[in-house]
This record gives sequence, C-alpha cells and structure tokens, in this order.
Amino acid sequence: MPQIAQIMETYSSQIFWLLVTFGFVFFVVGRGMVPRVMETVAQRDDQIAGDLAAAEAARAQADEEEEAWRKRENENRAEAQAVIAKAKADAAAKSEKKLAAAQKRLDTKLAKAEVEIAEARTAALTEVESVAAEAAQDIVQQLAGVKVTAANAKSAVKKAMTNV
Repeated sequence: MPQIAQIMETYSSQIFWLLVTFGFVFFVVGRGMVPRVMETVAQRDDQIAGDLAAAEAARAQADEEEEAWRKRENENRAEAQAVIAKAKADAAAKSEKKLAAAQKRLDTKLAKAEVEIAEARTAALTEVESVAAEAAQDIVQQLAGVKVTAANAKSAVKKAMTNV
C-alpha cells in the first residue's frame, strides 16, 4: 500500500504540523478564549451571589416590616377593642340610667294607681254597705213587717261583712 510506504517520508512533517496546530489551538483557545470564558463565569457567579444576597436582605427587611405591621395591627386592634368596650360600658350605663328613671316613673304611677284603687275600693265598699243596709231594711220590712233603723241596718251589715 502506498499510504503506508509514505508514512516514513511524511512522518516528521505531520508531527511538525500537529505540534503547530496544537500550539495554535492551545494559545488561541487556552490562552485567549478560556480566560475570557472563565472571567465571564466568575462575573456571572458574582452577580448571582450578589442578587441572592440582595434578595435575602430584601426578604429580611420585608420580614421586619411585616412584623412591625403585625405589631401595629395588634395594637390598633387592642385600641379598637378598648374603645368598643368603653362604648358598651357607656351605653350600658346610659341604658341603666334610663331604665332606672323609667322604673321610678312606673313605680310612682303604680303607687298612685294603688292609692286610687284603694280609694275606689273603699268607696265601693262604703257604697255596697249602704246599698246592703237599705236592702236589708227593705227585706226585713217586707218579710217581718218590722221597721229597722238605718243605723241598726248599717251596723248589722258591717258585722256581716267583717266575717266575709
């Protein structure tokens, strides 16, 4: 084969061009491009680390602001509860005063009505006694034919009504 026979003649030239090509590739890629790529990767890593640190700081600040907001919210809620409790207490006190005044008016009216009822009862009893005395006089006169005085009839009716 002729290709194998040429190996010895072209061997040194192929090794030379192989070394030149590898040298060229080494210097162009290894010394030129790789440092730039590594520098870009390092910048990217630094930027990512910086972004992560900024995000962590922002999260910490947001947590602090949220905690402060929750604290203010709880304080405001407590103040609102205190205001509501005070308003309820004031309303209850006012209602209690109004109820006491209304109860006093009702008690006064009730006492007045009881007095009027007692007076009316007394008047009615007096009227009943006088009617009963007159009826007793008439009944005795018609049944027995005896005339009874008004004073005797009244005393008999009073005596009978005390037993009832």
